Amino acid sequence: MTGSDASPADSPTSSSFRLAYVPGATPAKWVRIWNERLPDVPLTLHAVTPDEAFDALREGAADAGLVRLPVDRDDLSAIPLYTETTVVVVPKDHLFAAVEEVSAEDLADELVLHPLDDTLGWEQPPGRPAVERPATTADAIELVAAGVGVLAVPQSLARLHHRKDLTYRTLVGVPQSRVALSWPTADEAPDLVEEFIGIVRGRTVNSTRGRRAEEKKGQKQPKQQKAAKPARTGKPGGGSRTAGRPSASRKGGGGAGRSGKPRRGRG
Repeated sequence: MTGSDASPADSPTSSSFRLAYVPGATPAKWVRIWNERLPDVPLTLHAVTPDEAFDALREGAADAGLVRLPVDRDDLSAIPLYTETTVVVVPKDHLFAAVEEVSAEDLADELVLHPLDDTLGWEQPPGRPAVERPATTADAIELVAAGVGVLAVPQSLARLHHRKDLTYRTLVGVPQSRVALSWPTADEAPDLVEEFIGIVRGRTVNSTRGRRAEEKKGQKQPKQQKAAKPARTGKPGGGSRTAGRPSASRKGGGGAGRSGKPRRGRG
């Protein structure tokens, strides 16, 4: 998906939105909604490594990015989106393949690979450390397939590097990776960033802030005409009721009695 050629910034229909995303992040659903709501604004996707993501935002190569926390809040803003399940990737014939969950204690005797691009932020990785850390998660996956060790990663990365000879199981009692939307800090987020924030937060078209919402502010919405209330009528055959005090001829009514003299109250 590519953006259009450069054009004047004051032309909203010719601007574009550049979204960076790290491995494992899946922007497809949000991109589809963007294309439905803003068909005149191309959205350009930029695949970046976790290390490259923040530089892309700071240097203006992307307007916003799907990144993994933590984020340096000195110059970047972020909205946490979701937390991923951590899994352990093992060969299909491994003992762990026979169970549904694995704990950190279960890894005590395993050689656990810890790639340099690890996203889990371990204080102390479980298991036995490898003599040399793999450069990337992809390299670590190759070593797991070769039977060298096992690998703990967010579930999305296990799916991204899926192989027929490998499987994964939920790993409990360990750190989890959180995915966030981040953009350069400013007094107010740019309109297109606000549009994307609205999409990832599930706002409807009418509630989405940003350029589209601003366009609708000056449009008067037609008022719905209220249905006319039916006229009140009296009881069938009884005529309509009359307002005012009861007439003197009615039994029990106030005023004069039959003789015309005022009634005396009971003393």
